[in-house]
Amino acid sequence: MEPYHEASPGRPSMRASDQDRDETVQRLQVAFAEGRLTDGEFDERMRGALSARTHGDLAELLVDLPAATASTAPAASRPAAPAHLPKPGRYAVAYKNTLRQAGRWRVPGTYRALVYKGGGVIDLRAAELTEALTTILAVAYKSDLQLLVPPGVRVEASGFGVTHDGDWTGDLAADAPVVHIRGYAYKGRVDVRTMPRR
Repeated sequence: MEPYHEASPGRPSMRASDQDRDETVQRLQVAFAEGRLTDGEFDERMRGALSARTHGDLAELLVDLPAATASTAPAASRPAAPAHLPKPGRYAVAYKNTLRQAGRWRVPGTYRALVYKGGGVIDLRAAELTEALTTILAVAYKSDLQLLVPPGVRVEASGFGVTHDGDWTGDLAADAPVVHIRGYAYKGRVDVRTMPRR
């Protein structure tokens, strides 16, 4: 049988497998967490990766991103910072692992949480919100990611695969802090719940 040469003139690109799509999604998640992609670009490319049919389709999504190297691979598998640290940084990534951010910690104005084939909890009930508007970008790929918000905080949720219980019906102060959660879930969910402080 004649060997296949991808992207040869007159030949269709080789069909992508689920593993190929998974690897592309992982690289997009890391690039997003590093700030290489805007929210809109990440959203568009994630949709493209999940619906890609060929290697060529996937390659187009990564053409302007660094190639996967030994230095980038551990970043995706790095566990979340221990809960006792006062400031976890601007993002946390869990790759086939569990992400847990809870207890007393300072939340930056923009925080990214990416979970790939794992699970996670981001608990804001004892956290210090450092700005009046906190934006949390939550990505759950074949994972469930739960965000716990205390009463008295205005929650705005958007994206796809996001559920918000909406149980808090009390009055909110005009200057109540706002937590805007932009979630992206594929074969999983981003679950937002308002719960009393511990």
